[in-house]
Amino acid sequence: MTKTLVIAEKPSVAQDIVRALTPVAGKFEKHEDHFENDRYVVTSAVGHLVEIQAPEQFDVKRGKWSFAHLPVIPPFFDLKPVDKTKSRLNAVVKQAKRKDVTELINACDAGREGELIFRLIEQYAGGAKPLGKPVKRLWLQSMTPQAIREGFDALRTEQQMAGLASAARSRSEADWLVGINGTRAMTAFNSRDGGFFLTTVGRVQTPTLSLVVEREEKIRKFVSRDYWEIHATFGAQAGEYPAKWFDPKWKKGEDAEAKADRVWSAAEAQSIANAVRGKQATVTEESKPTTQASPLLFDLTSLQREANGKFGFSAKTTLALAQSLYERHKALTYPRTDSRALPEDYLPVAKQTFEMLADSGMRHLAPHALTALNNNYIRPSKRIFDNSKVSDHFAIIPTLQAPSGLSEAEQKLYDLVVRRFMAVFFPSAEYTVTTRISTVAPHSFKTEGKVLVKPGWLAIYGKEAADEVEGGKDGDKGQNLVPVKPGEMVNTLQVDPKGLKTKPPARYSEATLLGAMESAGKQIDDDELREAMQEKGLGTPATRAAIIEGLLTEKYMLREGREIIPTAKAFQLMTLLRGLEVEELCRADLTGEWEYKLSQMEKGLLSREAFMAEIAAMTERMVKKAKEYDRDTIPGDYATLESPCPNCGGVVKENYRRFACVGKPGAEPCGFSFGKSPAGRTFETAEANTLLRDKKIGPLEGFRSKAGWPFTSEIVIKYDDEAHNYKLEFDFGDDKKGEESGEIVEFEDASLGACPICGSEVHEHGSNYVCSKAVPTAAQPTPSCTFKSGKIILQQPVEREQMTKLLETGKTDLLDKFVSMRTRRNFKAHLAWDKDAGKVNFEFAPSKFPPRPGAAAKTGAAGAGRTSAAAKKAAKPAAKKAPPAKNAAAKAPRKAAAGKAPSAALAAVIGNEPVARPEAVKKMWEYIKTHNLQDPKDKRTIVADDKLRAVFGKDSAGMFELAGILGNHLGGE
Repeated sequence: MTKTLVIAEKPSVAQDIVRALTPVAGKFEKHEDHFENDRYVVTSAVGHLVEIQAPEQFDVKRGKWSFAHLPVIPPFFDLKPVDKTKSRLNAVVKQAKRKDVTELINACDAGREGELIFRLIEQYAGGAKPLGKPVKRLWLQSMTPQAIREGFDALRTEQQMAGLASAARSRSEADWLVGINGTRAMTAFNSRDGGFFLTTVGRVQTPTLSLVVEREEKIRKFVSRDYWEIHATFGAQAGEYPAKWFDPKWKKGEDAEAKADRVWSAAEAQSIANAVRGKQATVTEESKPTTQASPLLFDLTSLQREANGKFGFSAKTTLALAQSLYERHKALTYPRTDSRALPEDYLPVAKQTFEMLADSGMRHLAPHALTALNNNYIRPSKRIFDNSKVSDHFAIIPTLQAPSGLSEAEQKLYDLVVRRFMAVFFPSAEYTVTTRISTVAPHSFKTEGKVLVKPGWLAIYGKEAADEVEGGKDGDKGQNLVPVKPGEMVNTLQVDPKGLKTKPPARYSEATLLGAMESAGKQIDDDELREAMQEKGLGTPATRAAIIEGLLTEKYMLREGREIIPTAKAFQLMTLLRGLEVEELCRADLTGEWEYKLSQMEKGLLSREAFMAEIAAMTERMVKKAKEYDRDTIPGDYATLESPCPNCGGVVKENYRRFACVGKPGAEPCGFSFGKSPAGRTFETAEANTLLRDKKIGPLEGFRSKAGWPFTSEIVIKYDDEAHNYKLEFDFGDDKKGEESGEIVEFEDASLGACPICGSEVHEHGSNYVCSKAVPTAAQPTPSCTFKSGKIILQQPVEREQMTKLLETGKTDLLDKFVSMRTRRNFKAHLAWDKDAGKVNFEFAPSKFPPRPGAAAKTGAAGAGRTSAAAKKAAKPAAKKAPPAKNAAAKAPRKAAAGKAPSAALAAVIGNEPVARPEAVKKMWEYIKTHNLQDPKDKRTIVADDKLRAVFGKDSAGMFELAGILGNHLGGE
């Protein structure tokens, strides 16, 4: 019997498909990596399992960061498994290759990325030749069982999906070509004077960054101007009302800051005020009704913008919440959509959704749903139901399933979507807008009143929406106006000029940056106009959050509250790209054009070959510009530092690569300079000023070694006797030299607390916190204590208050910026005093997961430290004893292989748990690296401390001797 293999994008979707198919296709049997019945085999990826790479013959391994091998434009791409999901890929491929599997169904997410995930798996499974099995497409826009079954009844053909598949592959290959070549070319350019300065660029991320940098440049160059408004209070028989002076003849000109109600001198403002004060005014007014329709339904970008503005959620957080509400709770439709309309046949579903909401017990939403049903609000409307505005997916709306067990954040987002869904069917809000002109010849004052007559859709938002139109101030829109009788003269009771300043443009928030990405940098507030621009936006709704997060991770931008601010590294990149005239990576609208071409390809209106030829040509041009640039510096808008040159007192100015002394006025430069980006981390201008002023700064994070390892260090400027000038150096705070020389230490800071070993005072010293008796002091020249703990441990800064807390209570708060030396991943831990070990160690919060068998023992944190599964294990209650195995004899050898008990000498180093020799060697190396016991002149030699001397039986040992030595200390091994 032949079967059909269904490949979903995630395990949770595979389970949903199985649940939906069981009533119509029979019960499924669960296996380790798939489900199976007589008709179907259902399995899943976990996102991308395969990625593209240059074929072996075109791949550059050595010298890839030089211009010699650039550009890399392979004629085709090979595939390679994503390392962390290899086992899942193998499981999916095994099912695809089964002889009884004769057809495949692509059930990955409905969209460009889902198409790519499946196509690459299918290609990889085929190997050198195509897999050759027919493929159909399951296109799901809702995860309810009924929607899944309907999807299986309307599977799409391979031909129908050809355009989307071409666009998916083209997007992936274009990003590879621009990202790989651009990053290598810019890195080669920035590193050609020595060092290694990784400079990442991307087809979408760099134009997005240019938007943020351009906005910041406008803010920095902005010169504020003084202006005045004239505010008046008029008295009528019925009461007082406010008004603001304006010029009725004013017309918009070139000055963007000029407005009808602004004057540019205090004298003119005072003159107007004096001319009308105490005089009577004639009044004319016009009232007219106006309506305001509800905003359109949400697509992903508008939802991310709204959630950022209302709740401060990042785009990434909003996407994750929406995905959870779609996948896990089945409460929302597919969120990765760029459509704000529904299919024209969706009216019955919309009605059913209102019925569900009315009957749901959600007291804050149900009454509005009931109102809509009772008043027959759910009717056909082109604004809501329009097939021409539905692309791969329709707008984000609630499903027919009422959710339960939502987190607070999920509930907020769900409510946001439901209210918007209901509002779009409600009538428009109705206002009466009154414009009143009070004239004291020849001066005119305007008052605008906006009164809500019928709330319409605003009723769903209650007070929150009413506040937006009520309570206006000082002649702005919003206030209720006291009536003025026809022909009534009113008195000018008070009139005051108000001095104000023009303001620079606001920095981007995630909400406004998403809007700018959507319209490729064009400032568009109108919903319908923005919708027309969407196809030319930067990225897609599904990728914009990841692009913003990528720029934050690469330290091109940082978040400050809700503002997004570009760093010095971002300005340096933009200066480089502009100087090289690589405008394709600087202009958002050009990249928006490429996105538009991809959408045309999806519709079959553009060939893949034409698009890729354009990308290849752009890549070659970008590399050529960087390779052939022959001037000493890049032109740009550079800073002058406030702090003088430490060598001659001259002025220090920035250029593209360095901060350099240009000498005192009339004098030659003294030759002092320092690089702007030592070890790949770019100085902010304020940091460079501090470094010059104090001759030191830090410790700073974000440096990278030549091997790519992140590190943290202080930076100092020291006088170099040979060069007769100052130079920049890294200072890792190695205090041993001072201790060994016997130089007396004087502590200037207040004590942090009592030493846990001897009770003396603990102070800051260099890069450590030390006991006052652990270093030579005037009171005690010979140290007698050993307490010392780093101020930075695995890139986690340990602040004074945290060390004070550790000394007072025994441990710090939970710290979350440790970076494992082995995996390079972040982890969280407390730092705690370990009395038995006599040092500061990691203490982990109880884990949600059971510890791995043979987990490592607790490790020290005072010097460097690593994660410790054993510490987690110790924090958990003892597991219940398992019942005896039926085949105990068969299990015995495996138990024995778990490890041997270490000798007392070895246990003092690695702990006393039974351990196998490879694990013992690994732990020994952790101890050696933590305590810095490798000979600096010969890293293969380990210099023994007191504990290791007892293990080695001598003062030192070679690295290749370790396994043999440890064998003698492991239970007779």
